[in-house]
Amino acid sequence: MSFLPFVSVIVPIYNGEADLPPLLACLQAQTYANFECLLVDNNSNDRTAELLNEIEDPRLRSLKQSEIQSSYAARNLGIQNAKGEILAFTDADCRPEPNWLEDLIQPFCDPAVGLVAGEIKALPGNTLLEQYADRQETLSQKHTLNHPFCAYGQTANLAIRAAAFKEVGLFRPYLTTGGDADICWRILRETAWQLRFAETAIVRHRHRTTFSELQSQWRRYGRSNRYLHDLHGIDLMREPQFGEYRYRLLRWILKEFPIATLNLIKGKATFVDLINTPIGLFCLHARAQGQRQATLSPQAHTIEPLIQQPQNSLN
Repeated sequence: MSFLPFVSVIVPIYNGEADLPPLLACLQAQTYANFECLLVDNNSNDRTAELLNEIEDPRLRSLKQSEIQSSYAARNLGIQNAKGEILAFTDADCRPEPNWLEDLIQPFCDPAVGLVAGEIKALPGNTLLEQYADRQETLSQKHTLNHPFCAYGQTANLAIRAAAFKEVGLFRPYLTTGGDADICWRILRETAWQLRFAETAIVRHRHRTTFSELQSQWRRYGRSNRYLHDLHGIDLMREPQFGEYRYRLLRWILKEFPIATLNLIKGKATFVDLINTPIGLFCLHARAQGQRQATLSPQAHTIEPLIQQPQNSLN
């Protein structure tokens, strides 16, 4: 492979004690060698800082963002300290496959490409909620790449040229969700850079295993709707009325559930098929709640320029 740009992988971490060992193993197993990784502790209160201090691999650098509690502020600190021509983003609870970086940077061979989104797939899971999310491909970039307003990639698996940040500025540091869409839209709508999809550049991510976690996830999606509406004018999600929920549940009880039960007995369905509708309505309601209750703070409009900083290491 002749295209070998230096890449900076940036990972925000908050209370990542359990996730750090498998994440580091995945990063060290990358088939692409020309990279560094900036691991940014976002004011964790577990053993994250201690584990970061124990890292001996010179490719892995640790930083600390304790002023702003936001994954986007943590990513910004990483960007400011990065040496790479291309900046690749993932999260602490993700598991990049060995060929992740190698496949993620290939579309940048085209000098017009400024952003590349890789695919996000599920880690193996056994619970019904995990199976439901896997069936729906909840995490897949294919959903965000087909957004009706403008395509974008999620920061769990996204690479951006450093030059693009010089044009539009960094992530909004006070935004708590929706920052991945915001940065992609600013780049795609304000510059000439293009976005590509690298389907074989895969990171694995855990699905939620409890209803509490699932509710929190979909409320966050709703808050993102509201914030991006306020920042970019996108349409809000239409909130279903009580009668619509009632109709969907009655249809499930009287028609869908009996059919799914019969198919389950015949071996043509799974338990997920039995509960697909109520879980979907649960997620829809949580998203509507999040959208309705969200309020964008004035600080969230802040965009800082890219200014290279001296290294700020925990080591």
